[in-house]
Amino acid sequence: MSGVEIGSSSRQRSIRRTEARFAVGAQRSLFRRSWLPEQPDRVLVLVHGFGEHSGRYEGLAAWFAARGIAVHAYDHSGHGLSDGRRGHIERFDDFLDDLGAFLETVQSEHASLPCTIVGHSMGGLIVAAFARERAPKVDRIVTSGPLLALAPGSGGGRLRRARVLRLLWPAFTTRVTIAPDALSRDPEVGRAYLDDPLVHSKATVSLAVALGDGVRRTAAGGGALQLPILMLHGGADVLCPAAASEAFFAAVTTKGSALQIYPELRHEIFNEPEREAVYQDILDWWVEGRVPSAQEASVSP
Repeated sequence: MSGVEIGSSSRQRSIRRTEARFAVGAQRSLFRRSWLPEQPDRVLVLVHGFGEHSGRYEGLAAWFAARGIAVHAYDHSGHGLSDGRRGHIERFDDFLDDLGAFLETVQSEHASLPCTIVGHSMGGLIVAAFARERAPKVDRIVTSGPLLALAPGSGGGRLRRARVLRLLWPAFTTRVTIAPDALSRDPEVGRAYLDDPLVHSKATVSLAVALGDGVRRTAAGGGALQLPILMLHGGADVLCPAAASEAFFAAVTTKGSALQIYPELRHEIFNEPEREAVYQDILDWWVEGRVPSAQEASVSP
């Protein structure tokens, strides 16, 4: 893979970190990061949430890479170091096209290894929709606090008005305010989020309509999944309530699937004090087929 190698920490000396770009057709150039162990035996693809970027997943990526898993992540169009107007997308399918292009690139680099896609928040919605609609050749998927329900007050009337505005002024931009303490019980996470120059709070009306479309066509579609899914959600998540994951999972029939609600955790379960226990739950489910032990619903393997 072409890219710039970045020095690894003393604790993770065997991990090679790279940065590069990849193209989605002739339309978009997106930024990517990789965390590569010397001899990986599995591949994990990370899909981040709204307003953030792949660099916020250093802790998760390094943890999995230290256990022999090649981790790859990219910045959505209009996010992080990727091209595009901040917080803008023309249609929801553009997100799916980007993930498809990235997955194809990553799998060409690890042709014989099993691959799992992990999506957080908006990324969780994208991963769930991608799995339902594009039938990717991966072994399973994981969602963390997925965006599977519209915010209160975002009903049909408001969406219809947004569609009209999109026709007239698709790049009309508003700010989406996210309280830092809604992310994690660790105050350092909120402070780092606010201080991160690559984090933004911009959303165009076109993005808002695209996400509304994605939620409507995905939220009730758990029964259409053909892959095992592990749905993880913080029970104290006020940004994307856990009830939406529960409703989606109620229709899932793929064997080996599981739902795990962590009662006290907030939206960013990968950045909570208990983060390594969450990582271990993913690894145990993926490698050993073991579902988390508490607050779970599952489909028997």
